[in-house]
Amino acid sequence: MKKGLLIVLSGPSGVGKGTVCSVLRHRMPELIYSVSATTRAPREGEMDGINYFFRTREQFQDMIARDALLEYAEYVGNYYGTPRDFVEKTLASGKDIILEIEVQGALKVKEKFPEGVFIFLTPPSLDELKQRITGRGTETDDLIDHRMNVAVEEMNLMQHYHYAVTNDQIEAACSRIQSIVTAEHCRIDRNCSVPVQGTEAIRESMR
Repeated sequence: MKKGLLIVLSGPSGVGKGTVCSVLRHRMPELIYSVSATTRAPREGEMDGINYFFRTREQFQDMIARDALLEYAEYVGNYYGTPRDFVEKTLASGKDIILEIEVQGALKVKEKFPEGVFIFLTPPSLDELKQRITGRGTETDDLIDHRMNVAVEEMNLMQHYHYAVTNDQIEAACSRIQSIVTAEHCRIDRNCSVPVQGTEAIRESMR
């Protein structure tokens, strides 16, 4: 059975990763969504086990100690991480899985899964990004400034990804990501497990 495709989508906070993933899941129902664990408090409308596995700091540290996370990072005072077992079992079953994670975590996953597809979601501009973060109404001015400083640092790490997709319009961004996934499935190195026969051997087999 051909192994599934690991798709890692990340980018600065406020760029719209969650919204893009939600639309992708409707457009690509066969795509499995990897739910991350976090110590941050749920936002309005978020549900445990659907948006995130919400855990206390003590519970998260226990997961770290048990090596139960594929990656984890501390971001703006909270832990975020990807449960290892679910991802590995999904890939082994031949299904594609998408990880929506922060930049620090994505780079750690790349060290362990260099064959994955790493996509950086970018805002149309930093001004637009700040407006999106401010529009949440959940952060203080100091925290917004901190997130913007972190965003600039993360944008400088884009070079470590395979693709960059601008989230100017949700549907357009999702279409670009779908095209990337289709192209990755068509790559020669994902479909040929043995060397192609020489020209003469091919001609001989066609006679």
